[in-house]
Amino acid sequence: MAMSIERHGAVVIGASAGALDALSVILPGLPTGFRLPVFVVVHVPPDKRSVLAELFQAKCELEVCEAEDKEPIKAGTVFFGPPGYHLLVESPQSLSLSTDDPIMFSRPSIDVLFETAAQVYGSGLIAIVLTGANQDGAAGLKAVVEAGGTAVVQNPHDAFAKAMPEAAIGACPDAKIMSLVAITEYLKKV
Repeated sequence: MAMSIERHGAVVIGASAGALDALSVILPGLPTGFRLPVFVVVHVPPDKRSVLAELFQAKCELEVCEAEDKEPIKAGTVFFGPPGYHLLVESPQSLSLSTDDPIMFSRPSIDVLFETAAQVYGSGLIAIVLTGANQDGAAGLKAVVEAGGTAVVQNPHDAFAKAMPEAAIGACPDAKIMSLVAITEYLKKV
């Protein structure tokens, strides 16, 4: 059963092709004092070390890290899913990692993150699907909406790769469709 921690308890973001540019608009725009944890899954090759956390720590006011298994969730922290592992929200206090089969050829999977976060945060979850060249995130976004959470999708016309935002809109036609700048401004107000 989904539970609501508070009006907004967390943010989940999924992106693939074009993710670096899209996240470079949103994450550095979040101010010191942003009170929600932010969980991010980007499709990265499983056999390469990811430098996303290091790259964004240099650009962001918030703490940024690559998530570890059983890591405690901290408000105002950006957690990136590591390559080769699904990132799961286990409870309002803890993350976990899984080596379960890839979903849509991806591990980490956006759907897995969104679905587990929806179970934990319910109506307190804000889920954001950004640019990408497949349909990962659409089913997860639908799970977020079904749990009472908020669905936000990058405007496909502004996306580097529009397949992922279009699939998300197809699954959740009532999602808020926004530019990257509008998404950043929206998050600043939660």
